[in-house]
Parts: sequence; C-alpha cells; structure tokens
Amino acid sequence: MSDKRPANFSSVWADLRGVSFKQHYIEAGGIRTRCIESGDPSKPLVLALHGVGGHAEAYSRNFGPHADHFWFVAIDMLGHGWTDKPPIDYQVKDYADHVLAVLKALGRDKAMISGESLGGWVATYLAVHRPAAVQKLVLNTAGGWTAHPQVMERLKKLSNEAASDPTWERIKARLEFLMCDKSMVSDDLIETRRAIYAQPGFADTMKRIMCLQEMEIRRPNMITAEQYRSIKAPTMVVWTSHDPTATPEEGKQIADMIPSSKFVVMNRCGHWPQFEDAEQFNRLHVEFLRTGK
Repeated sequence: MSDKRPANFSSVWADLRGVSFKQHYIEAGGIRTRCIESGDPSKPLVLALHGVGGHAEAYSRNFGPHADHFWFVAIDMLGHGWTDKPPIDYQVKDYADHVLAVLKALGRDKAMISGESLGGWVATYLAVHRPAAVQKLVLNTAGGWTAHPQVMERLKKLSNEAASDPTWERIKARLEFLMCDKSMVSDDLIETRRAIYAQPGFADTMKRIMCLQEMEIRRPNMITAEQYRSIKAPTMVVWTSHDPTATPEEGKQIADMIPSSKFVVMNRCGHWPQFEDAEQFNRLHVEFLRTGK
C-alpha cells in the first residue's frame, strides 16, 4: 500500500487540528453574519477581515497561534462567504457599517482590527472615520491607496468568471491569483471557495462586490494622504515581495503616511501572507498586537 500523498496536500481542518474554535452566526445590524473564532472572549478582541471575494477561512492558519493571547474572530464580511448578501453595490462604508454592527453584536465597542486587501481598506476607513473603535491596526496588502486599471480588470474578470461558472478550474485560477507559490492552492481550499461561489444568486452578488473595481466608484472610496496622516491607532503595514495588486514601494508609501507605523515586507508571498507564510506572519502579528512593536 502506498503512503504517498499529494505534494500540496493541506486542509482547513488540518490547519485547525488541535485548535479550540467555533463557527457560528450572529445578527449584526440585521445581517446574519458568519464568524469563526478562537481564544477566550475575556481577552482583547482581534477582528480579522478578509479580502474581496474571500471568506473567514483566509485565516485558518492564524486561529491557533493567536488563541493564547486574544479573542480572535474572523468574519465573512457583508455579501461574502456565508453571510447575508443584500442587493446593494458594496462600497467601503457599507462594509465598515457592518463591521461596527459586528462589534456591537460581540459586545464590544472597539477592537484591534487586522485587514487583508479589501479588509485592510475597510479597517483603514474605520481608523479614519471611527477612530475610537480601532485600538490597533494591521494593514495586510491593503487596498484603498492604489488604482491600477490592469489589476482591477484582471481581478474583476477572474472573480466574475469564477462566480458565474464555479468550475474547479475557474475557482483554482481565482485562488492562484492570490499566491506567490501556486501549489498553496489545495483541493480543499478550492472546494471551500467553490461551495461559496456556487450559492444561488452569487454571480449577481459578485458583480455588486466588484463595483470597487470600476474607476468611477473606486475613486470616491479611496483613502487620501490626509486621511492616512490622521490615523492615530498604532499601525503595522504588512506587504509582500510578490503582491499582485501593488508593489512593496506602494505599501511603503502607505506606511510613511501613517504616523509612527511599522512597515514589514514578507518575502516569497503574494496576496495572502497570513496563509502563505503563516509562521512568520503569526510571529510578527502577535508581537505587534501584544506590544505595538
């Protein structure tokens, strides 16, 4: 009998092996919202926000290492994953209002907020417009500063194709967009996202989600230099060597605008460093959230 397994074998369940966690739903401002959490609710809350078209499993490799120190909660954001999907064009304020409703439903008025891509854009908006709600801020390959038409068009095309025809290969292509090392896209990750994209009506929802990839809608939602300079929360900006949406230099521009922020570049990672190099990310992330350094 062969004991050989696929080279890229991995699983969300394997990531959570040995981790005390729960998946559940909360009502947040009338939106049925999916949460995955680890750690003790008596500890400081870290709220993790995924990227556009994503879901809470983006943080499957982070629940365990954060549980000793924090109440670590990842949500499916408004219109995403298994959370409710109202028929609106999803703009940054809509996501931010939902996050504030999530905080209220969790019994908190503030949290440390860590956002990847779109999640980082939303986290930035909150740090600017609702600073009392943001204790510390982590911007992980965050959107909101750049607007590259070729990147926007590619992301829109891959996402809409995957949602309108959620075949294995289309979902795989959408996930490979995120990764420096394409072998990170395992069968389990593909099926996790395929099931979400195959929900009835999700193709229409994806078109609404992708409105931020339209320049005339994106521009008014973008974060200005003045707004970045106004951020008071202790901030860490995490970028990567192979991010497909913006260069490390553009990430550094964000960090330079935010007073006293920390800037880190993770090598050999794409758009999901918290997944691609979880060991390094968890070490940096936990240290910053615990000490501000």
